[in-house]
Parts: sequence; C-alpha cells; structure tokens
Amino acid sequence: MAEDTAENAPSPARRSWLAALGPGLITGAADDDPSGIGTHSQVGAEFGYGLAWTFVLSFPLMVVIQQVAAEIGRVTGAGIARNLRRHYPRPILWFMVSLLLIANVVNLGADLSAMGAALQLMTGGSAGLYTLLFGIICVVIETLLSYPRYASVLKWTTLSLFTYVAVVLVAGVPWGHALRSLVVPEIQLNSAYATAFVAILGTTISPYLFFWQAAQEIEEQHRHHAKPLCVAPASAGPELARIRTDTLIGMAFSTLVSLAIVFATAATLHAHGIRDITTSSQAAEALRPIAGQFAFAMFAIGIIGTGLLAVPVLAGSAAYAVTEMTGAAGSLDAKPLDARLFYATIAVTTLAGASLNSIGIDPARALYWAAIINGILAVPLMVIMMLIVRNPRAMGRLALGKGATVLGWVATAVMLAATGLFFFFIL
Repeated sequence: MAEDTAENAPSPARRSWLAALGPGLITGAADDDPSGIGTHSQVGAEFGYGLAWTFVLSFPLMVVIQQVAAEIGRVTGAGIARNLRRHYPRPILWFMVSLLLIANVVNLGADLSAMGAALQLMTGGSAGLYTLLFGIICVVIETLLSYPRYASVLKWTTLSLFTYVAVVLVAGVPWGHALRSLVVPEIQLNSAYATAFVAILGTTISPYLFFWQAAQEIEEQHRHHAKPLCVAPASAGPELARIRTDTLIGMAFSTLVSLAIVFATAATLHAHGIRDITTSSQAAEALRPIAGQFAFAMFAIGIIGTGLLAVPVLAGSAAYAVTEMTGAAGSLDAKPLDARLFYATIAVTTLAGASLNSIGIDPARALYWAAIINGILAVPLMVIMMLIVRNPRAMGRLALGKGATVLGWVATAVMLAATGLFFFFIL
C-alpha cells in the first residue's frame, strides 16, 4: 500500500509547477469577467473572426505589464499605491486611486448585473434580487475566509472558464478560417472596428489587475514568512522565475478563453446575422436557439462562475489601493476588526456596484464610461509602473532587465495609441 501511494503521488517537479500558479493565474482568469465576456461576445457577433488577431497582439503586452506589477510587489514588499506614496507626489496618487475606485464600482455593477441576469435566464425570478445577493455573497466570502483558503477558492474558481471551451467545441467553428484570422488581420477602416479594437485592449490590460497582482505577491510573501526580494536578493532567481511562469500561464489562459468566446459567438451569432450584443447575458440568451440548450447553459454558468472570481478581485484591488494610499493596514489575511478600512472598502464598492441598477443607472451603459476612465488611468499608471520597476530606490539591485523594459514601454506605447484612437472616434 505504501508503494502504491508513493507511485501515485505527484512528482516533485509537478508539485513545484502547480505551486507556482497563484496570483498570475487568478489575475488572468479575473480578466475574463462578465463585462469582458460581453465585450468579446460583441466583437465576435459584430465582426466575426475579423478581430481575432488582436489577441495575438495583446498577449505579450499583457504578460509583460502584469509581470512588472508582480515584480513591483514581490521585490519592494509594497503595492503600487504604496510605492506611489513613497516615491511620487501625492496628487498623482490621489488622482489615480480616485479614478480606479470609480471605474471599479462601475465594473462591479456591470459584472454583478450580468450574474443576476444570467441566473434569471436559467431559473426565472428577479435579476435585481439576484444581483444584490451575489454582491452580499462575495463580500461575506472575502471577509470571512482566511487568505490561504480564499486563495485556494479563487484558484479553483478559475475552472469555471472551461465552460467557454465546452461552448466553442459545440459551436461549429470553421477552424481553418478561425485560425487563419489569428495571423491574417481582416482590417476595416471605420469607427466601429477601431472602437472594438480599443475595447479589446481595454478589457485585457486593465488597471485593477495591476493593483491586484502586485498585492497578491505581497500576500504570498507574508504567507510564506519571506522578506521582500530587495532585502533578500539571494532568493530572487527562483522567485522571479516563478512570477514569470505564473504570469505567462495566467495570461495564456485568459487569452485562450477570450478567443473561445469570440470564436463561439462568431460561429453562431455572427453567422446567423445577430450583430448587436451589448451584455454577456444577451449573448447567452441569443445562443440558445442557435447553438442549443447545452451551449446556452454553459455560457450562462460561465458568467456566474467568472463573476464570482472577478467581483472579489475588483473589490479587493480597490481595497488594497485605498489602504496603501492612506497608509492603513490592509490584507485578506487580517481579521475584519484589524483592517476596518480594507474590508469596509470591499463592502462599500461591491454593494455600490450592486445598487447601480436599482437607482436607475444602466450598468451596461455605465461600462462605456468606465472604459473612458480606464483609458485615462491605464497609460499614466503604466508609465509610473515602468518608472518604479526601473527605480533603484524602490527595486534595489533587482530593477527590471533591459529586454523586459523595452517590452514594457512598447506595451505602454500601444496602450497610449489605442487610447488616443478611442478618443479620436468618440470626440
């Protein structure tokens, strides 16, 4: 029996590989939140496979900028807002955190509303009530679970994204055309195409993900009773390698799921002339008569599962930013009474988002303005992050290498160009 147990146990290499997955995997999965699913569904419905190539472009940009965020947290032992507080003028800090809070509340409203609508599609009842209940459930889970257990829950929740792989397998995708679209752009010179291109970048390179992944690296550091790498550079090699692996896999997972959603809606909705989808729940409902009950159910379940992952990440990133900005204690491993501002921010932002629809604000429409706010915030925040990660006062001897620095500035330049394009077409 002992021999059988030893034979069936995971190898040390496999355990090490699985252990490396954490903040990057969760961040990548949270990137495919219900509002992101709505965006990708709209792209697939309106343009078919014509914008699939943009995910090939955005993937390396996602990897490098999230790696920058993770290294800032792990090397300095402080989040992005705390590094801003330490090294840059306070008005910049307040401006960026304020914009982050506004954008996150609107995103929370859109995500919770999509979850409520998805549950209503499957069971009937009140979407507004379900929206509020989902908000309360997320607050309770994030407040009461210890960090190790909470991190484990988040990691397992990422499996919900495989529902979209199941959908694409039954959607009748013409794979030759779909795969060719990844490397052969089908460019259209019009405002709708340009706006959709910017929307894809805006949903894949989002400010709240920067704050979240940096903060999660700090949580992992505390969990393992380790020191910041700038204090203990001898352990930097394995840790930075882990961050690279974790981030690469997380962003690859996110990109593949996004492509699955685009391919599924292109093969079904676009192919049948359905071009106007504004929310993920509308996409799920539209799939039912075309792709069948199974595809509809999988799509709707995926919306709820990804929402349960993304809502705590959105609220948590806001809480980390606020407590770092004020210098207060903030950690998912802290007891609620020991980190009141942290948990109060989680509760207030989540419930504020859940209440948007009830006070007459359409979350889907508000998400348009959140995209504008994220566009304003993303580029200066990426510039600041690139300055921090190259700053010896912050990073010590572990400043970002030249190759990654070039890629980081390229990602920033692409985001700047995309944001400029967005404003050019809406003004």
